Amino acid sequence: MNDSYSFLNDIHIIEYLYNQYKINPNSLDPSWRYFFSGFNFGKENYEKINIQSNKFISSLNIKKEFFVLNLIHSYKEIGHYFGKINPIKKNIKPNDYSLDLKNFGLSNKDLDINFEAGNLIKLGKTSLRNIINYLNNTYCGSLGIEYLHITNPEKINWIEKWIYKKKNNFSSEEKKFFLKKLNEAVKFENFLHNKFVGKKRFSIEGNESILPMLEDMVKYSYNNYFTEEFIIGMSHRGRLNILTNFFGKDLSNIFNEFQDKEYEDKSFSGDVKYHLGYSSEKNIYDTNGNRGNIKIYLLPNPSHLESVNPIVIGMTRAKIDYLYKKNLDKIIPVIIHGDASISGQGIVYEALQLSKLKGYQTGGAIHIIINNQIGFTTNEFESRSTWYCTDIAKTFSIPILHVNAESIESVIRSIRFAIDFRMYYKEDVFIDLIGYRKYGHNEGDEPRFTQPILYKEISNRSNCYDLYKEKLIRNNIINNTFLKKIEEEYIQILNKKYKESKNIKWNYLNNFLLDDKYSIFNNDIFQKIDTKLSVDIIKYISKIAFTLPKEKNFFKKTKKIFQKRLEMIENNQVDWSMAEILAYGSLLYDGFCIRLSGEDVARGTFSQRHIVVKTEEEEELILLNKIENNSKPVKIEIYNSPLSEYGVLGFDYGYAMGNHNTLTLWEAQFGDFSNGAQIIIDQYISSGESKWKIQNGIVLLLPHGYEGQGPEHSSARIERYVQLCAKNNLFIVNCTSPDNFYHLLRRHMKLKFRKPLIVFTPKSLLRNKNCLSSIKDLSNGGFQEIIDDTINANKVKRIIFCSGKIYYELLNKRETIRNNNTALIRIEQIYPLNINNIKRILNKYKNNIDIIWVQEEPENMGLWSFILRKLRNIIKIKLISPNESSSPSVGSYNEFLKIHYKIIEKSFNFKN
Repeated sequence: MNDSYSFLNDIHIIEYLYNQYKINPNSLDPSWRYFFSGFNFGKENYEKINIQSNKFISSLNIKKEFFVLNLIHSYKEIGHYFGKINPIKKNIKPNDYSLDLKNFGLSNKDLDINFEAGNLIKLGKTSLRNIINYLNNTYCGSLGIEYLHITNPEKINWIEKWIYKKKNNFSSEEKKFFLKKLNEAVKFENFLHNKFVGKKRFSIEGNESILPMLEDMVKYSYNNYFTEEFIIGMSHRGRLNILTNFFGKDLSNIFNEFQDKEYEDKSFSGDVKYHLGYSSEKNIYDTNGNRGNIKIYLLPNPSHLESVNPIVIGMTRAKIDYLYKKNLDKIIPVIIHGDASISGQGIVYEALQLSKLKGYQTGGAIHIIINNQIGFTTNEFESRSTWYCTDIAKTFSIPILHVNAESIESVIRSIRFAIDFRMYYKEDVFIDLIGYRKYGHNEGDEPRFTQPILYKEISNRSNCYDLYKEKLIRNNIINNTFLKKIEEEYIQILNKKYKESKNIKWNYLNNFLLDDKYSIFNNDIFQKIDTKLSVDIIKYISKIAFTLPKEKNFFKKTKKIFQKRLEMIENNQVDWSMAEILAYGSLLYDGFCIRLSGEDVARGTFSQRHIVVKTEEEEELILLNKIENNSKPVKIEIYNSPLSEYGVLGFDYGYAMGNHNTLTLWEAQFGDFSNGAQIIIDQYISSGESKWKIQNGIVLLLPHGYEGQGPEHSSARIERYVQLCAKNNLFIVNCTSPDNFYHLLRRHMKLKFRKPLIVFTPKSLLRNKNCLSSIKDLSNGGFQEIIDDTINANKVKRIIFCSGKIYYELLNKRETIRNNNTALIRIEQIYPLNINNIKRILNKYKNNIDIIWVQEEPENMGLWSFILRKLRNIIKIKLISPNESSSPSVGSYNEFLKIHYKIIEKSFNFKN
């Protein structure tokens, strides 16, 4: 057996507790006070413990008290392994665990001896038989709990108090309601199975009890904590059932989606039915009969199963910040996992790592695992190295409940524990809902190919509804009349809605989370937006943003940076970092909020930003938060994130989804690192609007530029982003001037719609003396999608198109060789590419000219393929770039210089 809490270990713990008891009895949990008081420890009846000489109490009775204490502790620690938590696999536990009395120095002869140890489990002094019966009922039933991995004794005490309190006595009406929801779950799946033979639906059969669980979760939270909103994320298993029987999606629409009809709106591609999101309101009646409404959201989720996790908590945080004013009771995130995915996907860890961080915490998520005990075809011991799929929760000291999905009332008890714990501690909690999967991975899959023994057992099982109705009949809570009524009523609804679906001509994509203030239809993607702001206001913002408080002590280099910024303002100059800060300040002034997160964003990877400044005593200041708006509270929040791209970008995408009035930015430490978040970029950012009608204004700042820093610090892989572009789904921009970046950010928030914005930001240009703008440029200008040259068009014989920092290297070369017949045209907004603007610019140049695209990226990377595809029908264009390569850049700095020098030289000596 596991001897980590053997007698010799526990006795030292007990001696410590006894010493605490002698000093201050009230400092201990009441159960220990009762034990020491009743036991009259160390006084009248027993010899004292002498720790110094390692001589322990010789009395047989006192030894056995300790043996019983050890037994109790082992039940708490490993009792869940011996419970009835698994409906289809019995008596499966780790080989080295045992609760046999002989392993604890006890025997059947001791069963009728009374022990003071019973005080520790609220029984008082009682027989060992009573103690064991109580422990079996509490820790080895259909609801098991893991909690002794938690390091906080106060939490352990809270959990035990909850466990030991009188179990919920559900009313007859509650039990009837649970049965009614189980009936809906089972009948819905049977109906689909018969009407749409072989169609994928990823049924919930084997875990139907999640439906009454979710219903009770909403009602219990509303009645006890006045919760107003739930944000839910889940993968495809049981999704259709939950959509209709919990969220209230019209059955006729679900049946219509099975009939493979086309979408009426051709602007959107849509998605398969078991990925779609939904939002609704549930009418809840409190204990006094008063009706209230709870908003519930099911976020869209692609087949990347756990990818929705950080999006759920990000959207929740957005609503906590700006709707519920930091009240964590008003909204609860709920994440429904699969057993194979939660133990296999690293995003689970990344999202959990955010749970207690200042910039990302939400007051705890409720995690429910629909545990099928199998992946697609892979069994649980092929898919993980841990005993339970939930063992990752132990890393974060999260309590874990394992519950038999067929024990309905234990399932309900588990969700009530989860709500109470979450609300009391504002932390995550896990429920492992252990059931099975009736069919294969989908209903067209044959599971007997790979698990014949398991599926022989499953095929002979009664469903959850039948098991529970038999129990309620035995207990005289329902009769056949009640059963006939609820079954026939729901079948009638199913048939009626199925008939209605036949008359629906089109498939429809719900408007999920659309904000009435913003239009998803943008007929003029190139509309000009007024981003002007007076010089006086810009100088006012500058003074706030760049003036350090005189009464505080700052590092001398910090003072130098801010003094230089003030001097530049006086000289009518603005560099890149100043333009970024002034853009944020101006948006605050206009009434928008701002959130910037990512790795090292407060100072900036390149020591350029310094929005958050620290005194020498490490007091943090955000000077921009002194800016006020007359009509609404405004704030900028800056958070250095964990070293995570996938999880943090997912969180910020969710945040931007939940609050369209906040400029939400995520910055990669280097643009190259965004490939760690490629699933969020591919499945959500680039395609969320087309698949799910979701508007999202997330901004990605990706440092990009070839400066000889090697393959992993050069390229943000622009080519990948342009491959994701279609139908004006994204803005992709590579600005070359501070003022254009300033106007870009302002334009982004002033648009009447929301779309993701990908910005390839500079590194070396942050300190390039030519990369400067004037305050007048910020005040009077506007965002320019394409920047034409200013040289005499009549003299031009060659046009070089380019994007990004290479413009300054070409400009420097042109000035050095005094070339006056080569025009440099900058593509600032890469997508959507304004072809008409390009045509208009080219019409200026009347000579027979050469047109070249120059890029610093290898030929098979960068923008060349995109530019060639977009412009080949209007101009004949040639390429100058490094040779194609499988790596973004070379590792040698000297070799990089040779390649780069060759490109610049060739740009001005190119021969057709």
